[in-house]
Amino acid sequence: MELEFLGTVAGMPVRERNVTSICLKLLQERGTVWLFDCGEGTQHQILKSSIKLSKLEKIFITHLHGDHIYGLPGILTSRAYSGGKSPLTLYGPKGIKDVVNTTLMMSQAHLEYDLHIEEIPENLNEGILFEDQQFLVEIAKLEHRINSYGYRITEKDQPGPLLSKKLKESGVPPGPLFSKIKKGKDIILENGEKLIAANYVGPALKGRIVVIMGDTRICENSPKLSIDADVLVHESTFTEELHDLAYKYYHTTSLQAAKLAEECNVNELILTHFSSRYQGESLDQLLQEAREIHENTHIAHDFWVFPIKRKNK
Repeated sequence: MELEFLGTVAGMPVRERNVTSICLKLLQERGTVWLFDCGEGTQHQILKSSIKLSKLEKIFITHLHGDHIYGLPGILTSRAYSGGKSPLTLYGPKGIKDVVNTTLMMSQAHLEYDLHIEEIPENLNEGILFEDQQFLVEIAKLEHRINSYGYRITEKDQPGPLLSKKLKESGVPPGPLFSKIKKGKDIILENGEKLIAANYVGPALKGRIVVIMGDTRICENSPKLSIDADVLVHESTFTEELHDLAYKYYHTTSLQAAKLAEECNVNELILTHFSSRYQGESLDQLLQEAREIHENTHIAHDFWVFPIKRKNK
């Protein structure tokens, strides 16, 4: 489970950074990747990465500003050319269906796979967007000039490791009985002894929590999404000295993001979506400002891969 940042600048691309797109790589967990936002040029960034469009399973759009969606037509059509045959689901605010369908229709594009588009109802303030046996994705509306959302991705807890050495010491040979114990089923040995499955399986592996915010001011739903996250990816468009400008344009400063992370018991904070005025060494100002509040803070840069570590809480 890894995050790879394909674009980290706000508004328009600069020489070293493209506009927003973040990939959540779930190759070991489910053999797929999820994409969060898709700014112009995202498919060019993917060509420079190890990501395969054929593995793309879901796309989540935070809001409909151009620097977050203008790359969608290229991604959707190139996926068909790249051997993508499996269904793809696109989630986003109301209007995303018109954006995509109109573009595909006018360009007479033909997709070789089923594209499902699910729009977030405008009156939905928070709720569950998607759930299966492995993951739960929750959303909440943020505070921006247009409808913008944050996504909270929770990996469900996994069964603990099988204590095979302990089983062997109890006289259980490797094989079908190991499998039964792993599935939580008690077994009875040939000598009549009963082994309780729970005694031969280690502690459950706590699921990881990743939160990816769209463009926003700090708002009522910010802590609801962020609480106890292993990783919080938050916009950091300006430094604190431009606090008034950030508020005016419905954005967040690095200091505000750090305070949110600290108050919500977030483990790792990753700052992204920087104004183009911050380039090179000037980005250190955002990092140092945030680290004064939340030590485990990182600055994202294009093509940076961040492994999401599993830990028990």
